[in-house]
Amino acid sequence: MHGEQALSFGFPYVDRAFSGFRKGDLAVFHGHTFCKTLSFLLSVRCQLSKEDGGLNSTVVYVDGGNTFNPYAVSAIAQRQGLDPQSTLEKIFVSRAFTAYQMSSLIFEALENAVKQYKSKLVLISDIAALFLDRDVPAKEALDVFNKVTVYLSELVKRRDVIIAVSCFPHRCSRRGFFLESTLLGKATTVVRVEEASGRLLFSLEKHPVLKPFVADVLPNAVTLEKFVEA
Repeated sequence: MHGEQALSFGFPYVDRAFSGFRKGDLAVFHGHTFCKTLSFLLSVRCQLSKEDGGLNSTVVYVDGGNTFNPYAVSAIAQRQGLDPQSTLEKIFVSRAFTAYQMSSLIFEALENAVKQYKSKLVLISDIAALFLDRDVPAKEALDVFNKVTVYLSELVKRRDVIIAVSCFPHRCSRRGFFLESTLLGKATTVVRVEEASGRLLFSLEKHPVLKPFVADVLPNAVTLEKFVEA
């Protein structure tokens, strides 16, 4: 599996140490809100040629946090040398507004969407947030979420795709701690993005082959605002 083409991030300091996500990975990136931008970046870079660090593929994007931003995606596409309109047309977005909608999309529609659009990348944004809803009983939320993570870990192998999931810390609650722990336990690759001493750091916390490491995401004092501005 890990001799195949990887989907790289396009950050030189990171790419030197970590070539990127590969087919068969259930990858989680969590921590800083910059993870939202990373999901947009990956949805664009996936469409690049393999020579440029992409997969030459469409993307299935399951939006659990109602965060998909076509303007940010368009700006990133321009930076990557792609046409914004055609880039957006190759990202197939489904939105979930409840935990029940999220689980239904994953169990009933996700695999068919991957087959229909011939996508090599599935992105799921803020997967745990909807399962924190107090209208969903805690036991039911935890049980369904566990089944979701098991299903995703099986789907990446069955369809030979990358599933990349963003997750933001909700460790202030017992439920949030359990949800995050369950997700990270099922993941094959875990990346944390965090801010420290004015730097935005990429930490590889879990990987089938590589040892953990930390690298600058945006070296040379490039600000987040400059990176995402149109």
